[in-house]
Amino acid sequence: MEITKATTMGDMLEYDRGIAYILMQSGMHCVGCPSSIHESLEEACMVHGLDADTVLASIQEYLAKK
Repeated sequence: MEITKATTMGDMLEYDRGIAYILMQSGMHCVGCPSSIHESLEEACMVHGLDADTVLASIQEYLAKK
């Protein structure tokens, strides 16, 4: 699966639960919130004042090391 800024939070976490750790380390502590499941990574980053490109790079780095 290719993770992009348009990928929903639910799809990412279903693909690999380890992504939750990356998101929480980035400042997204509402990973388990039911309303976040349908948000894209970009939308979730915007809500939390995070740079989506930086968070995406961290996720991609994590997945590349697996």
